[in-house]
Amino acid sequence: MRIPILAISLSILLALASSGKGQEQDWAKAMFSETSHDFGVVAAGAKVEYKFTIENIYEEDAHVSSVQSSCGCTSAKIDKQFLKTWEKAVVTAVVNTDTRQFYGRKDTTITVKFDLPFPALVQVHIHAYIRRDVVVQPGVVQFGSVSQGAAVKQNVSVSYAGRDDWRIERVESSNPYLECQATDTSRVGGLVKYNLLVTLKANAPAGYIQDQLILVTNDINPRSARVPVPVEGVISPALSVRPSPLFMGVIEAGQPVTKPLVIQGKMPFSITAVRTSDPRFRCKPPDGAKPVQLLPVTFDAKDASGKITGKIHIETDYPNAKPLDVDVNVQVTPKAVNRE
Repeated sequence: MRIPILAISLSILLALASSGKGQEQDWAKAMFSETSHDFGVVAAGAKVEYKFTIENIYEEDAHVSSVQSSCGCTSAKIDKQFLKTWEKAVVTAVVNTDTRQFYGRKDTTITVKFDLPFPALVQVHIHAYIRRDVVVQPGVVQFGSVSQGAAVKQNVSVSYAGRDDWRIERVESSNPYLECQATDTSRVGGLVKYNLLVTLKANAPAGYIQDQLILVTNDINPRSARVPVPVEGVISPALSVRPSPLFMGVIEAGQPVTKPLVIQGKMPFSITAVRTSDPRFRCKPPDGAKPVQLLPVTFDAKDASGKITGKIHIETDYPNAKPLDVDVNVQVTPKAVNRE
């Protein structure tokens, strides 16, 4: 539930400015979801980034004039500088784990500077310990774009330089659609190498993957014994439907209207059932299997008036595809009166 819009008048801003610098910054800090993040121990070469969300909770427009990092080990950028009421922006902080000069403990301050509706500085803090004895290549398990229903595998190399008896005890993941296997491939003169095989299961739902695996090692220090490895990707739906939502236009009462839905897959499929939440929306599934199906949707206004909304539920025989739900609406105006 959103809090009420906070109105900032010029008198309030001047009062804040005169009440001390700490309080002067509070209005800007209140827009941040959080102002610190600790990555813990990370491996050299690993992709390490975090996104801080800013939401303008005020009536006035807010403007970020600059974003600066206190350390060359971390870069920061913002995706949107002007924010109207309730608009959001993301400040992305990326830690450089590839350069030797940045190994060890790193504490970075990112300064976000505002010039509207009032000058202010907000500092967010990044903490990380980059260990030079563990290297992950590539630095992220990157699945890229995957079609829903496909099982995909990716390999990552993990190298360790130090103890001969160093081991990856297990790989932990909170994502039930990821399977992980770490295989010891080489041990020569204190250099240990593992192959990390990560499988994205075929039953993974459509959507973005932004997760991480934890390599649990036999390091003596409990903090350094857990090494995170990020996982990224996007699973594209097996079927797409457009337009969604479906707007059937502005029609006069008593007039029917028909609009098509286009349902597309990568292989032929049939529409097996269609149900609507409002019987005034009617659909007749087409016959036969095709990679692209046109589903006509008809609405008969009759004595309806105002905005009419409903939902269309579409079932298919496409392998591993979930049913599709499409919101539909139409605006019905009163029937024109003939005055002749």
